Amino acid sequence: MFKRIKEDISVVFEQDPAARSSIEVILTYSGLHAIWHHRIAHHFYKHRWYFLARTISQFSRLLTGIEIHPGATIGRRLFIDHGMGVVIGETCEIGDNVTIFQGVTLGGTGKEKGKRHPTVNDNALIATGAKVLGSIIIGENAKIGAGSVVLKDVPPNSTVVGIPGTVVVQDGIRIKKDLNHSDLPDPFAERMKELENELLHLKNELNELKKEGRHR
Repeated sequence: MFKRIKEDISVVFEQDPAARSSIEVILTYSGLHAIWHHRIAHHFYKHRWYFLARTISQFSRLLTGIEIHPGATIGRRLFIDHGMGVVIGETCEIGDNVTIFQGVTLGGTGKEKGKRHPTVNDNALIATGAKVLGSIIIGENAKIGAGSVVLKDVPPNSTVVGIPGTVVVQDGIRIKKDLNHSDLPDPFAERMKELENELLHLKNELNELKKEGRHR
């Protein structure tokens, strides 16, 4: 248990340059508190102490602003940065070395039964305000851009942005763990630019035809 706690603290220092001391991390990092509360709640949930498990998770939500259902399965070295507004659903499965920023929802799409929340594989990064909905799979090393809405599976080693989420990088240059939220590619803006260039090209061709017509 103490080894896992030490590991959790070390992840914060690796991911957050603002972390200054272990005592600061232990006492003030809400993402860390939410993960620790979840481990206790998940233990009781697995032993069918559902009411106690939900009580612990709701207390954690009140304390941290992060709601993790006690049924969710979470791997090692999860880092929740800031964390306010993060929601993780009951049947969600999260692998190892995953990073989640504030305002992220790993939720369902309706009242379906069974597996209804996402599976997030190892080394994935989900940026601020992203919504990942339904029983979909987020591949290893995938990155979800800030504010994206993802409703379909994301291949490994991919970057997804937009509403709905669109893959903009896949199996290209090695994807780093950091994600510049202020410099995300916009596939819709890029397509609009392409259409604008096509219209300009057609306009120039039309002007050339008009000129040829005058000279005849």
